[in-house]
Amino acid sequence: MDASMRVAELPAGRGLGWLGESFRMFRAWPLQWIGLCAGWISITFALLLIPFLGLVVATFLQPVFSASFTITAYKQSAGERIVMADLFSGFRRNARALVNLGALMLLAYLGIGALMVALGLPLAGETDQLVTVEEYLESLQGREWILMVGFALGLIMKGAIWFAPALIAMHGMSTNHALRWSVYAALANIGAMVVFGAVAILLFFVAALPWALGLLVMLPLMAISTYVSYRDVFESAPGESTPA
Repeated sequence: MDASMRVAELPAGRGLGWLGESFRMFRAWPLQWIGLCAGWISITFALLLIPFLGLVVATFLQPVFSASFTITAYKQSAGERIVMADLFSGFRRNARALVNLGALMLLAYLGIGALMVALGLPLAGETDQLVTVEEYLESLQGREWILMVGFALGLIMKGAIWFAPALIAMHGMSTNHALRWSVYAALANIGAMVVFGAVAILLFFVAALPWALGLLVMLPLMAISTYVSYRDVFESAPGESTPA
């Protein structure tokens, strides 16, 4: 690892602070952040309409868009104006390494899915007969724990790579190098990561009620938090010092 990089070990309460600071940044430029997230969601949904290949491409590009959000939030913190073109800023910052990270994410998702099937998760297409949603949910009875295992593994994977897109974009790291630093930073700040994740999940649940209008705020908060958490943890963030 690069000896010039430093990781701050923060108290668990800073996880809540990341969301609070992200909200303050969102409140300063709400329409711009909503527009950026709407653009990202629209592109992702459009890709998902393409059978199989669309899902692959969409997953490959998620770290690129995450890097775009980090760069945009960095620009905002530096007093620069946010524009719609910032949605694609990640494509100009070490994009190959970011796409490689997306490929690793896809492999991780496939591995988690394979494990869930091995544990007994029923597949909707196991027979030639069409299965209704009600019939599939009935087949899940007694196997809900498999879904919980998959959900937990997905969260662990997300936490492990959380800082990687920012490190790739802001420091020009290779995929493997960024992953090592991301895992190390997540473990060094496991308390803050758990608090951040738990509160974020709760807020997502609240935001989805009753018509998911709260996602207009929650999605930008998560986008901005990619930068806020990175800046807080990595004391050598470009041009800034990390708060104690």
